[in-house]
Amino acid sequence: MKLLPLLFCLFAPLLHAEKPNVIFILADDLGYSDLGCYGGEIQTPNLDSLAKNGLRFTQFYNTARCWPTRGALLSGYYAQQIHRDALPTLGGGGQGVRQPWARLLPDFLKPAGYRCYHSGKWHIDGKVIDAGFDRSLDMKNQGNFFTSKGNSIDDRPVPPAADETGYYATIATVDHAIDCLKDHASNHSTKPFFHYIPFIAPHFPLHALPEDIAKYRGQYLDGWDKMRERRFANLKSAGITQTTLSVLEGEVGPPYSFPDDIKKLGSGEVNRPLPWDDLTDEQRRFQATKMAIHAAMVDRMDQEIGRIIAQLKAMGAFENTLIFFASDNGASAEIMVRNGGHDPQAPPGSAASYLCLGPGFSSASNTPHRRHKTWVHEGGISTPLIAHWPAGISAKDELRTTPAHVIDFVPTVLEVTGIKKPNLWNGEPIPPAPGKSLAAAFAKEVIIERDSLWWLHEGNRAVRVGDWKLVAAEGTPWELYDLKTDRAEQNNLASQRPDKVKELEQVWQAQTESFTELAKKTLANQPKGKGKKKG
Repeated sequence: MKLLPLLFCLFAPLLHAEKPNVIFILADDLGYSDLGCYGGEIQTPNLDSLAKNGLRFTQFYNTARCWPTRGALLSGYYAQQIHRDALPTLGGGGQGVRQPWARLLPDFLKPAGYRCYHSGKWHIDGKVIDAGFDRSLDMKNQGNFFTSKGNSIDDRPVPPAADETGYYATIATVDHAIDCLKDHASNHSTKPFFHYIPFIAPHFPLHALPEDIAKYRGQYLDGWDKMRERRFANLKSAGITQTTLSVLEGEVGPPYSFPDDIKKLGSGEVNRPLPWDDLTDEQRRFQATKMAIHAAMVDRMDQEIGRIIAQLKAMGAFENTLIFFASDNGASAEIMVRNGGHDPQAPPGSAASYLCLGPGFSSASNTPHRRHKTWVHEGGISTPLIAHWPAGISAKDELRTTPAHVIDFVPTVLEVTGIKKPNLWNGEPIPPAPGKSLAAAFAKEVIIERDSLWWLHEGNRAVRVGDWKLVAAEGTPWELYDLKTDRAEQNNLASQRPDKVKELEQVWQAQTESFTELAKKTLANQPKGKGKKKG
């Protein structure tokens, strides 16, 4: 009996352990190798520090597009299951509306005492506060980084200031995040918090502060070919990739064609990833300038993340805050002009300019992978994932190779917070969610067991089972790759392994039919449009 008090003393801290705070930081159109800790040359010391003192996942996936990723991330379901992306015979997509049971993470955290905050882009159906967040800055204006016009605070429109000199969306996002954190420390310090911080950066238009652009001016004049080679060497040296570098697909341009917009951008624009030496001097300068602005946007995002980290430390919350960082899709090959248009006489990166990265430097940003945002080849769906939590992750500067997906975020958070998701919503059964908790990978290198990972976006489709991946662009035959040796998707084994093609195609089809059957039950009033100029 004397042993019981001793055991109680030993385990009492565990019984009364504080629930962790959780922050998920999401970049927009960030390439797989854009961060320093993932092989890039862009200065990202704050994210690099989180990686050095935490984990980097090497095979983490998104959905290839902004709105499906966001819906999947916060619900734990594939976007097609909850009407947030289209199925072959059904509607859904950027205007799709989730079923009542498809609740977002705050609805499960709030009953456990969490405060929930949102700072940045939304792009999920419904209002932010209705989704369970206590405070929100909704960056609805995604076409001009230099004005707050069109944005909302707590779902109420906020008129922009008369003088917006000095306004920049990435900074404003973090100003709001820090205000939420300071308020939490002052008025809710006994409660844990969840903070969702989805930046717009580095999504087009390529808008950046002049001082940030200056840091990278001229750095990319040797072109995307050399940039890819350097990043690939860094990725190999770090052990992040062990396969080959993809070959530039010179015939693959933007996913959507806007020839009139190309004309507006002038003779420096190029809509194919041609060999750098084949470009004119004007084209090389124009393309290198765009990459410099993209780098400046990533650099500024990292600087602002540094301010979030400093605030967490100042309020004594850093040690017990689980911080994730990822991207919603790969870098973008899109080239278009919208919102306020493009003034070719305006300084590149200023409010009057409207530039997009395009397929050349998008390919380089997605090194070593193939293709871009919207495709479900590895370049479109692969994202960095950094996980940092001093109180819960003892590993430092380690890699995790388990395949994982944004659908895994919700079950991971529920496990580490000790919260059990209810089986019913308003008396109706909640369909089982496909995600898996990644908590086991926090402690050691382990492969999370799952049947498959599945993708579909605008006719681009894929499935991964183990190290085998079946993938096809819209309207093209299936391609088969062994990702263990060929993550760059260079050696198509479909003709050599028709049995494996058939096996994986059946898996993809079964998943598609299952999702379609679920979505059909609540099909009424679901839009059928794809919304190609969004996201």
